[in-house]
Amino acid sequence: MSDAPLTIASITAGSAGMFCGSCMRDNTIARAMHRAGHDVHLIPTYTPIRTDEENVSDEHLFYGGINVYLEQSIPGYRFLPSFITHWLDRPAIINWATSRGIETSAKNLGALTLSMLRGEHGNQRQEAVRLADWLADSVKPQVINLSNILIGGCIGAIRRKTDAPIVVTLQGDDIFLEDLPEPYKSKSLAEIRKLAQQVDGFIVFSRYYAEFMSEWFQTPIEKFRIVPLGIDVADFPLELAQNRPFLEDAPPTIGYLARLAPEKGLHLLVDAFVQLRQMPGMERAELKIAGYLGAQHKKFAEEQFDKLNAAGLGEAYRYVGEVDRHGKVEFLHSIDVLSTPTIYREPKGLFVLEALASGVPVIQPAHGAFPELLAATGGGHLVPPDDSTALAQKLAAVLSNRAESRRLGMEGCLAVHQRYHADAAAAATIDEYRLLLRR
Repeated sequence: MSDAPLTIASITAGSAGMFCGSCMRDNTIARAMHRAGHDVHLIPTYTPIRTDEENVSDEHLFYGGINVYLEQSIPGYRFLPSFITHWLDRPAIINWATSRGIETSAKNLGALTLSMLRGEHGNQRQEAVRLADWLADSVKPQVINLSNILIGGCIGAIRRKTDAPIVVTLQGDDIFLEDLPEPYKSKSLAEIRKLAQQVDGFIVFSRYYAEFMSEWFQTPIEKFRIVPLGIDVADFPLELAQNRPFLEDAPPTIGYLARLAPEKGLHLLVDAFVQLRQMPGMERAELKIAGYLGAQHKKFAEEQFDKLNAAGLGEAYRYVGEVDRHGKVEFLHSIDVLSTPTIYREPKGLFVLEALASGVPVIQPAHGAFPELLAATGGGHLVPPDDSTALAQKLAAVLSNRAESRRLGMEGCLAVHQRYHADAAAAATIDEYRLLLRR
């Protein structure tokens, strides 16, 4: 196999109108592969993707969320002719539907998840066949990369239409599956273990996740390929980080950048902040919160804000809402340290790279991909998971020596700009594709 440009089908999953780390990462890597001369088709499923960068996803949408739901809910719906059902896959229709605050938690999607994983034996059989036919007839890919195993029910149909290697990028599949109620969780995992046998390779971003998913899927570790996580650093120029304003007498500021949801650990950071404000020298500390707030988590967020208000800190925190790309850069340059203390074992950590690229140090729990990411980049500290007191103490240590915290942030910044940018991640992924093609 030469080093000629590849034709790649990258199948990603939209997330009902919110910014999603996985589809944003897929879009970033697809853009980088385009820049390197490869023919990449970023194909959305469920819903159109939403990203804070240039969106390079294909206009074709498969497994449209409305049709998938109706196929599951209405007996006989899947037997209707396509000219009747496909109008529901139009992006405008799906975007309108998802803007109504649709609940997408795993607890409510057990039967649908299992049916999707069964592919041609599930209620969404025609969706799997339609995708396979389109890939074989229109794209003719040399490599097919699915963004998660949860959309892997189509693998059998694809296998019968093309001999291209099939790769699956794992970006948190276990988090969704763990939240499924029984018996759907066990049955879905059984289906996934069967699908894993048909996958040529899995892409992950850490040794931790490779070993964990290898055991969970009962799949040989040799199938797992570790590539670096990467972000587009164009909007995070090194000079901007180096020249970030530094006012010694400004209030020390902590930032949180993620969905406002229990699994992201906002409650732990709020508890830590309340403790921090009681420590000597931290009486003026401030907390800035940015991120998407879904309807299902409004009560949770309000509880955290009420906790801060009850502690007399109503003037010490600010929720700036969901931020676009420009707003994200501004937000990161307005804080001294970032902490998103997830309660689950994070498999990626894009927000860590974005903070470091801005010269902002991070404090993260010592689980998931964080230990490897911080060992490789520098730029941060680890604390015991689920420990708000330890988090408060580490925040105080970092904020009390802001000159040292800036040095720490710049150490991470240089690492991201040198080794964890999108072009490096895309090149490493292409190398793995070529290895599979040479087999």
